[in-house]
Parts: sequence; C-alpha cells; structure tokens
Amino acid sequence: MFKRKTSKHGLDIDVRFLLANERTLLAWVRTGLTLIAGGVAVAFIATDSKYGTVAGLGAIAFGGLLALIGYIRYHMADAAIRAGKLPPTGIGGLLVVIGVVVFAVLLILARELQLF
Repeated sequence: MFKRKTSKHGLDIDVRFLLANERTLLAWVRTGLTLIAGGVAVAFIATDSKYGTVAGLGAIAFGGLLALIGYIRYHMADAAIRAGKLPPTGIGGLLVVIGVVVFAVLLILARELQLF
C-alpha cells in the first residue's frame, strides 16, 4: 500500500509518519495564517482605537511566530523519524500557551487601565 523509504542509516521509514509530520506542519501554518488574517481584520477595522491596532498587530506577530514554531518542530520531527527515534517533545506547545495567556492578560490590562 505505502512504499517505505530507507534512510541513510539503513532504517525502514514508514511514509505515513513523514506525511503525518507534514500535515502537522500545515496545521501550524494554517493556524498562524488564521491569526494573521484575524489580526489584519482587527487592525484595519478598529482604526479609531489604538487598542484595536495593538491587538491586531499582536495577533499578526503571534501568527507569524506560530508558523515559525511549526516549521522548527517539523524539521526536528523529520530528523527523528529518519533516524528511527521518537521526536522530542520540544517547547513549542508551551510557548504557544504562554504567548496566548500573556497576550490576553496584557490586552485586558491595557483595556482596563485605558492605556490605549
């Protein structure tokens, strides 16, 4: 059904793992693009408020960061799969969670303190 590749280490690599890794990368990129699109919408719709502009620009930057994290995870997992090892867990997920929480808290504080 699926053709298996042989790595440079002579290991038999199941193509399904490589394709699953690629789909995961595409999910990270798709999520990043969604955040970027949402950030652009917020930044351009809320032109009368600096708060909206800051929120939009933050979402755009965070979307780009998500795509970068996904790319790094993809290459780490690809190397591990080809070496016949388990991919490292990494800190990508932790960075995303911390980023979302910090961004939300900063936006709430900025809104409540009327910084913008």
